Amino acid sequence: MSTAELTRLLDRAGEGDRSAWDAVFDRVYDELQLLARRQRSRWTGDDTLNTTALVHEAWLKLVRPDRVTLRSRGHFFALASRAMRQILCNHARDRRAQKRGGDRQPVTLQESLVDHASRSVAGGRLDDLDEALTRLEADHPRAARIVECRFFGGLSVQETADALEISPRTVKREWRFAQAWLQGELTGGNEG
Repeated sequence: MSTAELTRLLDRAGEGDRSAWDAVFDRVYDELQLLARRQRSRWTGDDTLNTTALVHEAWLKLVRPDRVTLRSRGHFFALASRAMRQILCNHARDRRAQKRGGDRQPVTLQESLVDHASRSVAGGRLDDLDEALTRLEADHPRAARIVECRFFGGLSVQETADALEISPRTVKREWRFAQAWLQGELTGGNEG
């Protein structure tokens, strides 16, 4: 499906057309599955929230009546990435709470996951990453959105630029900044 077709369907869905939401779901389901698989591949050791469940929970967050208007395909996938981040982090917290502080699940923020480079840029745990992203968002909200798109959504530089309506050059610059900032946060290198 073309970007223009999906944008038209999102417009109709935003106007309350239930059949348009169904059509959007049919058209984006495979891509949402791919996003969810990427997320699940980073989060091992707990299979209680599988890929299909993650897709469906994210979908339910996206189609709420109070959801902001979805402007484009890129915007949709940026929001889907954010929804999956929230679901996974909430699930990890809930599981830990059930185990009274049980094992945290490790996650690695790697450049290779989004642009096929081989070097690791930061190591940490899913909940630590979420907390660091929350801190990043307080001072640098756009950089946090870029991390959500690139890391959680697996979007390319161009897709992220389109979703956030900024230039690819800005995405690259802020992605490098966010990686360095998160590296410091996750390894204890940042003091503030």
